[in-house]
Amino acid sequence: MKPHAPLGLQQTAAPPDALGRVLGDLRISVIDRCNFRCPYCMPEEAYPADHAFLRARDRLDFDEIERIARVFVSLGVKKLRLTGGEPLLRRDLPGLVAELAAIEGVEDLALTTNGALLPKLAQPLRDAGLQRITLSMDSVDPAIFRRMSGGRGEVADVEAAIAAAERAGFGPLKINCVVMRGVNDDGVLDLVTRFRGTGHVLRFIEYMDVGTVNGWRGDRVVPGVELVRRIDARWPLQALPRSATSTSRRWRFRDGAGEVGFINSVTEPFCGGCTRARLSADGKLYTCLFAHAGHDLRALLRAGESDEALRATVAGIWSHRGDRYSERRAELRAAGVLEHVEMYRIGG
Repeated sequence: MKPHAPLGLQQTAAPPDALGRVLGDLRISVIDRCNFRCPYCMPEEAYPADHAFLRARDRLDFDEIERIARVFVSLGVKKLRLTGGEPLLRRDLPGLVAELAAIEGVEDLALTTNGALLPKLAQPLRDAGLQRITLSMDSVDPAIFRRMSGGRGEVADVEAAIAAAERAGFGPLKINCVVMRGVNDDGVLDLVTRFRGTGHVLRFIEYMDVGTVNGWRGDRVVPGVELVRRIDARWPLQALPRSATSTSRRWRFRDGAGEVGFINSVTEPFCGGCTRARLSADGKLYTCLFAHAGHDLRALLRAGESDEALRATVAGIWSHRGDRYSERRAELRAAGVLEHVEMYRIGG
């Protein structure tokens, strides 16, 4: 890895966006490939084995990612999250983690993964400075889990990932489950049973119309309030306070066995508190999970743009941001505005 001189950037927060939202988080997709084919993200029929993903030279290298991250931190970002595709497919990922962990001003460095490759990487990632891990687990039933991973994943692999993360000192973990009616919603209580009392935080995510190929239908969305009722009927819940920028509605078990979260992007949009920007593996900046197009930062980097010029570009993009797709979903879908960047390119 090439040495990288510290950026001499002035630390000044980016101006708020057009709706008054501040920039606080950057999600970095390090690779557009995945070893799963989950139906809500990149179904097998749309991404077969011979699908043409990015070539290595088309992806940002680690020094480019670090440089962009430093620019964002100089603009007020305090949280970095590594995503994919499946980020653990990116070779030498602990090296990137070490670079990002060394950036002054980063308060939270996290990773979202399906966990299949985590057992061998949990300790190196921890040693490199990774602070938190979010794992995906859509069912505890082996057959349903296999279906939800497009026939490529096993529950046992996620369990091994959880154990490896615990041994490495990560915790509590966040465990994400995307709920699809008629597919895996019957297993919600089984998932709760698995994680109650473990210290890990299970979060249920409403099935979203991300991208253009996941076959989204509104009747397959299970509203978070419905899941709260189901769980509360078995284990009484109490609502916890929600911060203005949180994506999750949190509830604690009244018997003290931990908490459970609900990310209700469809039925209870939280656009008004969104502080997140997203960087794709090929260096495009997206200001919304449901954006149609991104802003090409890679081209600026490789054309020799200065750090200050890059910083001004990012600040300008953010200041003009007016995205609020989830709040306008019905209106935009009725108008035929259906084309969004695929989620595997910019993470969830």
